Amino acid sequence: MKIGQFTIEHQDGMARAGKLMTAHGEVETPIFMPVGTLGTVKSLGPDDLEDICAQIILGNTYHLYLRPGDELIARLGGLHKFMRWNKPILTDSGGFQVFSLSALRRLTPDGVEFSSHIDGSKHFFTPEKVISIQKNLGSDIMMVLDECVPYGADYDYTKKSLKLTTEWAKRCRQAYPEGSGKQLMFGIVQGGFFKDLRRESAKQLIDIPFEGFAIGGLSVGESKEELLDLMYYTAPLLPEDKPRYLMGVGKPLDILEGINAGIDMFDCVLPTRNARNGTLFTSLGKINIKKAEYREDESPLDPNCNCYTCRNFSRAYLRHLYIARELLSYRLNTIHNLQFFLNLVFGARKAIQEGKFEGYLDCYRQVYAENKHQ
Repeated sequence: MKIGQFTIEHQDGMARAGKLMTAHGEVETPIFMPVGTLGTVKSLGPDDLEDICAQIILGNTYHLYLRPGDELIARLGGLHKFMRWNKPILTDSGGFQVFSLSALRRLTPDGVEFSSHIDGSKHFFTPEKVISIQKNLGSDIMMVLDECVPYGADYDYTKKSLKLTTEWAKRCRQAYPEGSGKQLMFGIVQGGFFKDLRRESAKQLIDIPFEGFAIGGLSVGESKEELLDLMYYTAPLLPEDKPRYLMGVGKPLDILEGINAGIDMFDCVLPTRNARNGTLFTSLGKINIKKAEYREDESPLDPNCNCYTCRNFSRAYLRHLYIARELLSYRLNTIHNLQFFLNLVFGARKAIQEGKFEGYLDCYRQVYAENKHQ
C-alpha cells in the first residue's frame, strides 16, 4: 500500500473494517487514538503504548507550538524522534483549543489572534501557520484549521462560520498540496446542529482533495440524542473511499454507535482523564475504584482483560494506590482504561469481519446503557 491509501476490507451494514497507510506504518480501522497532548500520553511511556497495542496517537498543535515550540522539535528531529514513538501520529490544528479560549482570542478572516494560557503572550494562527507548525512536528496526519462553533450558536452565525472554515480548509490544502510530501491532511466538517449546513460543509470539503475527512463540532454540550442524530446523518455524506474521523467523542457506546454509522477513527481524553480520577471502564461496566467496597477485593479489575494492570494487581491494591495518591495509580489506571478502549475497537473490527457487529453493539448497549453506566 502507498502512503495515503485507504482500503475497506470488510463491511457489515455501515460499519467498516479497513486499513490506512501512513509514513510510519499501517493503521487498522476502526481505531481509537490515545491523546498525547504535549508529546506524551499522560503517565505512560512509549513501551506502555506498545504493550497495549496502540497503533496511532494524537498530539496537540496548539500546546506543542507554545511549549516546547515546533521549531525546537523540528531541530531535534521531529515529534516521533522527540518522544521516541515510531508509529503514526495525528496532530489536530489547535483550532478547538484556541476557540475554547473565547475570552482570550479574536477571530478574523485571515485567522485567529489569541493569548497564551501560559504567559499571556499574543499569537496569530493562520491556516498556513498551523500547517507550517504541523510540518515541523512531522506528524503523519495533519488537521486543517477550523472554527468549532459553540453549542447553541444561531443559524446565521453558524453559516458564516461554515464559509470561513471552508476557506481556511482550501488555504491549508494550498499550503501543502496533495502529493507534496509524506504527511496526510484531513478536512473537518462543521455546520453546528443544522443538518442543511452539515450537508453543505461536507459538499464543499469533498471538492478539496483531502486524504480523509473528520466530523467536528460534536460533544460540545448537546444531548445524547442530538449527538447520535448528527453523527448518523453526517457520516454517510463523506466519501466511502476515504477514512472518516469523529473528533473528541469518546464514551464507549458513542464510539460503537459511530462505528455503526460508518466512522473509522476516534479520539478522546475521557479514558486517560477518568483513569486519573479513579473511574475505570470494564467489560462489566464502569467502576469507581475509590469506593470502600473494593478495600478488601482481591479480584482483578476486569476478569476479561489481559492488560498489565489486570494481570498483576487487585482492586484492593488499585484502591489503596488511589486513596494514598500514589503516582503509580495514574499509570496502572491509564494502562487499563486505554486497553479497554483499544479492545473495544479491536473487538468491533473482528465482529465486522465476521458479520456479527450488530450483536457486538447490542451487548455493549446492555452493559453501558445511559441509565446504567455512561
